[in-house]
Amino acid sequence: MRSVREIKVFENIPILVRAALNVPVENGKVVNDYRLRRALPTIHFLAERGARVVLIGHLGNKGTETLKTVAEALGALTRGVSFLDETVGARARGAVRDLAPGNILVLENLRRNRGETTNDAAFAKELASLADIFVQDCFDTCHRPHASIVGVPKLLPSYAGFLLEEEIRELSRARSPKRSSLAVIGGTKFSTKEAVLTELLKTYGHVFVGGALANGFLKASGQEVGKSLVSDADEGSIKKLLSNPKLILPVDSVVVNGAIVDHGLGTVEALAELAVRAKSILWNGPLGKYEDGFTDATDGFARAVANSKACSVVGGGDTVAAVERLGLLPHFSFVSTGGGAMLQFLANGTLPGITALEN
Repeated sequence: MRSVREIKVFENIPILVRAALNVPVENGKVVNDYRLRRALPTIHFLAERGARVVLIGHLGNKGTETLKTVAEALGALTRGVSFLDETVGARARGAVRDLAPGNILVLENLRRNRGETTNDAAFAKELASLADIFVQDCFDTCHRPHASIVGVPKLLPSYAGFLLEEEIRELSRARSPKRSSLAVIGGTKFSTKEAVLTELLKTYGHVFVGGALANGFLKASGQEVGKSLVSDADEGSIKKLLSNPKLILPVDSVVVNGAIVDHGLGTVEALAELAVRAKSILWNGPLGKYEDGFTDATDGFARAVANSKACSVVGGGDTVAAVERLGLLPHFSFVSTGGGAMLQFLANGTLPGITALEN
């Protein structure tokens, strides 16, 4: 995989950059620009060398949202940003052609075109026609077999941006933790967590299952979960994981109207004790119904990790939002921009978008 540093010529060259533009937008405004700030090193590197920087990305899942708001937020962070309400076609090609060296053009939401998510060869070809070089710098979508992720690299000389390189380096280290280690995996769906839990149990000293995900494990272990949300999972798969002595479950719960909504103080204290002793901590997924305001366990564990001396890696949208809300981001060793991509990389050591750059 080639680095963006290995590009030979920049001046006046149109360079297509798949960037992490999927940021939270409320009432027409970006409410958290963390991913945009993480995208800046690669953007600046190219623009400062006179490239015509063409940013492509997505916002939301349905393709109905516009990236105009995101382009405006990016423009507040750096100079020379413009926006075009098209992704491909004659207008897009003309806008790229007219872009001054060192300036940045943000194209419209990729997912407005169905060819993006279906990895349509014709759509990938149209995207590739906009530039001479492709840079992949959107780790959080590298697990998706989409046109801008796996299709375009087949058609253009392709390179990894700084953010992607950092994600690969730090998460590769997290796959081989120091001897005293703790992994905490929360969230809801067992289907998206089974592979990573299986892998982490091979390498981590303790693996805690939290959030709604834990309810299925508690039920399989014979505990009463009442009206709690339980992931639709094969009980045999859960019991296989339960048989591993490294696996840890909550020891107490906060129950509202017959449903578990958060972990109790005893669980948070137990996790904090493990965090104090750990040399490596990995965390993905909130601990409780975070979206409904039940944040005590998530916040308590975040503070425990921030106060530890461990090498700490955190990822997942809600998890990172919680850490940032508490002002604790600087106290974590590495903050991943990926959620599902982070989990899949930890399970497999690579992603489709990374493999595409290696071919």
